[in-house]
Amino acid sequence: MRSEVEDWRNFERRLRDAAELAALGDESLRADLEAEVAALEAEMQKRSFAAMLSGPYDADDAILAIHAGAGGTDSQDWAAMLMRMYLRWAERRGYETEIMDMTEGEEAGIKSVTISVTGKYAYGYLRSEKGVHRLVRLSPFDAAHRRHTSFALVEVLPQVAFDSPEVQISPDEIRIDVFRSSGAGGQNVQKNATAIRLTHLPTGIVVTCQNERSQTQNREFAMRILRARLLELKKAEKEEEIAVLRGEYTKAEWGSQIRSYVLHPYQMVKDHRTEYETGNTQAVLDGDLDAFMEAYLRSAPQT
Repeated sequence: MRSEVEDWRNFERRLRDAAELAALGDESLRADLEAEVAALEAEMQKRSFAAMLSGPYDADDAILAIHAGAGGTDSQDWAAMLMRMYLRWAERRGYETEIMDMTEGEEAGIKSVTISVTGKYAYGYLRSEKGVHRLVRLSPFDAAHRRHTSFALVEVLPQVAFDSPEVQISPDEIRIDVFRSSGAGGQNVQKNATAIRLTHLPTGIVVTCQNERSQTQNREFAMRILRARLLELKKAEKEEEIAVLRGEYTKAEWGSQIRSYVLHPYQMVKDHRTEYETGNTQAVLDGDLDAFMEAYLRSAPQT
C-alpha cells in the first residue's frame, strides 16, 4: 500500500512541476515540456486502465489454461499459437510465466497447456480472454491447402492464497495418484514417478501437473490449480443463481466464440463482445492484446 501511495504522489509531483514550468512562459522550455506532457498523458491512460481492475481478484496472479477444440491437428496447432501469443503478451508486461502442465499433439501443436502467470493485476488483465477463440486460415496440414476453421478454449483462473477462507479443501476429499511424466525420450525421460494427478472427490475435478522434476513441487502446483478451479466453480454457481433469479440465464455453449482471428481471405481480429477489431493480425498473434483487453474492461461488469 505504501508503494502504491508513493507512486501516486510522485505522479502528482510531476504534474505540479510541469504546470509550474509552463507558467513561466519560457519558450526555450517548450520542447522539454511537450515531451513531459506527452509522457504524463500516456501515464494517465495507463493509470486509468489500471483503475478499471477493481474486482476482488484482479490484483492476483493468474492460471491460464488452453484446450484445443474439435478440428484435429489444426486446432492443436491453433492452441500452440495461442500459447505463444499469451507468453509474448506476458513477456511484454514483465510478468513471470511457468508451464505447469502440457499435453502435446500427435503431429503438431498441443492438446492442452496450463500456465502460471505471476505479476500485479495478471488475473485482472487476463480475465478478458476467457472463452472460445476461433481461427480461420488456409490449413498448413491440408494437402489441398483448403480453408479451415479451428477452435480453442481459454480458461483464466485467479491463483488463490492457501490461507483463503473462500476455498476449504479437506484431505479426505482428495485422491492423489503418482505417475511418471510423459514427454521427450532420451535423457529427458523421467525415471522416477514425479507427476501428480489430484481428483477432488465431491466435484470430480481432476488436475494433473508433471512439468517439475520434484514430486513435491508438482503436488504444490496441482493444489494451486485445484483451489483456483474450485473458486471458479463457486463463482459460476453464484452467477448462475443470480442470472436465474433475474430471468437472464442461458447456458454457455462451446460454439459461442468471444473472438475471431481471420487470416484468409482477409486479415482481421475481431472481438464479438465489444466489436473492437484490427487488421494487424500479426501484431495480435505476437502478443499485442492490450487494446482488446481495455475494450473489454470498459464494457464488462466487474467480477
